[in-house]
Amino acid sequence: MILEMKVPSPGESITEVEIAAWLVEDGDYVEKDQPIAEVDSDKATLELPAEESGIITLKAEEGDAVEVGAVVCLIDLDGKKPEGQSAKESKTEAPKVIEKQVETKTTYASGTASPAAKKILDEKGITPSEVKGTGRDGRITKDDAVNATPSMGLPTGGLRNSERKKMSMLRRKVAQRLVAVKNETAMLTTFNEVDMKPIFDLRKEFKESFKEKHGVGLGFMSFFTLAVVRALKLYPDVNSMLDGDYKIMHDFQDISIAVSGPKGLMVPVIRNAENLTFRGVESEVKRLALRARDGQITVDEMTGGTFTITNGGVFGSMLSTPIINPPQSGILGMHNIVERPVAVNGEVVIRPIMFVALSYDHRVIDGRESVGFLVAVKEALENPIEILMDNNIKKALEL
Repeated sequence: MILEMKVPSPGESITEVEIAAWLVEDGDYVEKDQPIAEVDSDKATLELPAEESGIITLKAEEGDAVEVGAVVCLIDLDGKKPEGQSAKESKTEAPKVIEKQVETKTTYASGTASPAAKKILDEKGITPSEVKGTGRDGRITKDDAVNATPSMGLPTGGLRNSERKKMSMLRRKVAQRLVAVKNETAMLTTFNEVDMKPIFDLRKEFKESFKEKHGVGLGFMSFFTLAVVRALKLYPDVNSMLDGDYKIMHDFQDISIAVSGPKGLMVPVIRNAENLTFRGVESEVKRLALRARDGQITVDEMTGGTFTITNGGVFGSMLSTPIINPPQSGILGMHNIVERPVAVNGEVVIRPIMFVALSYDHRVIDGRESVGFLVAVKEALENPIEILMDNNIKKALEL
């Protein structure tokens, strides 16, 4: 009996996927539920498990775009498992194709260098083959060596490889969305700076007891998420989005967080962040980050956010203008924390400072709302005990 395996729907509105990599080969024996392929949609990369055990026949090539519901392989259910053979282990990476490898070597009509000339060339880091000698039979003289200059942009004989690799469907879709955002929104960015010392002090005092009690670290994301939730309530336009001629207002805060996964940047969503405590935010951030890292994140977990937080600071970014995650109207960029001299009560002191940036769609959000929102975030981060913890640290941290 032959089973036709069809492409399942990865999520609503997705009609086509791309075969990113086959994890088995044509003619292999596969076990039921064994991952046999990785498929890319325009929102996520998912594994395709075998529906039954048997001998597999592949009906699509890596890189092929196939419609949801199309047959991608056949499984012969009567096929017997070869004696002593187990299902093949998954490939970890699709094979790379080197389009062109060129070794280029340029030589000059030259002879040998005199001992004096060779010493000068060695000091300059120039090989005799790069110099055209003016002496007898092309011999390189001392004057030739003195006047010689290093090659500026000429090939030196080393390998000069180039690789042409098709971008995944997910990456191509991300590229299209980013260009669309730049072209179709009135995007603007406003900046501010945050003195992180109050948060540093809190984390230093309570991070160990917090982790011991809850099993997760007390990071920066919980402070920023709760500060953003408060600011979105104060400035609801930042939590809205355009739909044609209509503006959609939300009475909830679903916060998208940018995390790094094996297939690139992913943006899972913390649902109803307004109902979460510090422990709740940190637990959810950890859960989503692990699922993204392990390639288990689903399309549903990455759709429907109302506002995004991205942290370029983990990679060392000092300042940036983050691009809006459509159809949202705003995104907050966090950056690295650097000790800087600042004025406090008329005195210059050293404080850990983070620059923050809010990019927003000016069609929806006016300057007053955008600046006010970012100031509200700054106020909450610089006064976390009063504003985010209601002057009760242990209750807020559930210690």
